[in-house]
Amino acid sequence: MRQRLLTAGPDSIADHEMLEMVLFLALPRRDTKGIARALLDRFGSFGRVIAAPLQDLRAVEGIGEAGISALKIVQAAAVRLARAEVMNRPVLNNWDRLIDYLNTALARERVEQFRVLFLDNRNRVVADEAQARGTVNHTPVYPREVMKRALELHATAIILVHNHPSGDPTPSREDVEMTREIKRAAQALSIVLHDHVIVGNGRWVSFRREGLL
Repeated sequence: MRQRLLTAGPDSIADHEMLEMVLFLALPRRDTKGIARALLDRFGSFGRVIAAPLQDLRAVEGIGEAGISALKIVQAAAVRLARAEVMNRPVLNNWDRLIDYLNTALARERVEQFRVLFLDNRNRVVADEAQARGTVNHTPVYPREVMKRALELHATAIILVHNHPSGDPTPSREDVEMTREIKRAAQALSIVLHDHVIVGNGRWVSFRREGLL
């Protein structure tokens, strides 16, 4: 498998083989094939395995803390690589890269997370911050706190982002009302709200494209 990876690239490696290789780095004296199969049977795909909550991973026999740590390192590396493609770069003309990053970071989250991308006057991302984490279907968001942070960062524009753990990115009435509140607060401070993106599982919705801004 290792030689095939190096010569033919990552697409030549199946999900179970990639999991075996990652786990072998942490469990070098173990047969990792059975653990890899158990993980895929439980979670369904490589992406869902590495994004699975710690308590769910601990329920898989034989993986141990070392194996879980290896999976979480892979997840962190994937998110960091995707983030590097958007940080300190103009995002409005690199929308596909932004969506790739948001999907990597949020699509498989089990609870709602509300993030704000703060942009400078060239629409470059100067900060990407989680403002709140909530439950499986609700995250409290306070426009005053969002605006306070924007002023601290000297941001001239923002993009709102949150995920729907249900997988359906359709905006709720509360999502629409909250966005309008933040937009009014931003306009009072001459800060532009470019968009609000909701990330589901393999799907996403842009408020601007849907005519909701």
